[in-house]
Amino acid sequence: MTKWYEPYLEVYEKPFADAPKSVIDKVRRNLQKLQSESPFVTISLIGYNEEKHLLACLWSLSEMKCKYPVEIIGVDNDSKDRTAEVFEACGVPYYTEFQHSCGFARSCGLNHARGKYHINIDSDTMYPPHYVETMIDMLEQPGVVAVSALWSYVPDKSHSKLGLAFYETARDMHLWLQSFKRPELSVRGLVFAYRTDYAQEVGIRTDIKRGEDGYLALQLKTYGRIVFVRNRKARAITGYGTVGVDGSLLNSFQVRVIKAIKGITGLFTKKSEYKDEESNLIK
Repeated sequence: MTKWYEPYLEVYEKPFADAPKSVIDKVRRNLQKLQSESPFVTISLIGYNEEKHLLACLWSLSEMKCKYPVEIIGVDNDSKDRTAEVFEACGVPYYTEFQHSCGFARSCGLNHARGKYHINIDSDTMYPPHYVETMIDMLEQPGVVAVSALWSYVPDKSHSKLGLAFYETARDMHLWLQSFKRPELSVRGLVFAYRTDYAQEVGIRTDIKRGEDGYLALQLKTYGRIVFVRNRKARAITGYGTVGVDGSLLNSFQVRVIKAIKGITGLFTKKSEYKDEESNLIK
């Protein structure tokens, strides 16, 4: 049985010059049909040198099944490759953010959002067809101001299916337990959606290398609940990113287990501060 993301692997990790024109044309047509003049949801994609991933991401979004009117916009974080050309070829309106960081890029997307809700999208990630609808259905529940979902990794020859399944299951359980008292620590920017007006009022921090998503979630808690979505319809698939920083999956798992054990008391207490991945205290 073909998995939902397998067709998009045809262009994932491939130079834009190698992308079939038929795929580009199909993505452009599909996206044009989705774009609304009165969006209920803004989907903003951020990308820095994501030429090899962006088309696959847009392809996945172009085939979404969603009952809500959407607008899809891009943010090119002053890339040195053909990222901007991909946005143009696919007919996606985009903005150039010259200050480099996820914080600046996400802030640019948020500032241009017209929808009631804003969904963060990472250009190296692919999203299942009901992702947007599932996230917004949850945001429409009384008292909910933000939602965060889960993600898997693209299978490859360097990572066994069994190893990935074990790693993801253990990580998912930890994030789920953490979400009860400290949902801001379970938030990841690639699978994050929230009320646009509250987020614009709070703003996104740009003075830290990582953690702008968790900090935003912490501030949004003052307006309502943050919900952790475990529905597989909202489970994205992405590259290995920070997992590869620690070497093998086993080593990455060990590093994260040690961190989890050290912070286990935090699973049962609420706090008013957030610590980012660079160990800077954010209040």
